[in-house]
Amino acid sequence: MDFKEKPIFEKRIFWDVNFEQIDYDAKANWIIERVFSRGDVEDIRQCRRYYGDEKVTAALLNAKYLPLHTIHFAGAVIDKPINEFRCYTLRQLNPGLFPY
Repeated sequence: MDFKEKPIFEKRIFWDVNFEQIDYDAKANWIIERVFSRGDVEDIRQCRRYYGDEKVTAALLNAKYLPLHTIHFAGAVIDKPINEFRCYTLRQLNPGLFPY
């Protein structure tokens, strides 16, 4: 079994959970989504180093929700168009209220 050193993330990203008890493997998708939504460049580097680009790409493309700016940013990082993101497609199928 390969042992990878745990990523070092800023605690502010996970302000609402017990940071010391995060299971990096069992909650991988949630962690990847959270890091891309709230982390900085170094957090994203740590995330990609630990999980690998294939797992990061799969987690981001299949996320149920990401803020629109995160979708655009993640698309640039993983080199995928935003229409391949599940959360972007869901957003198009369920538009919100008209802005007036």
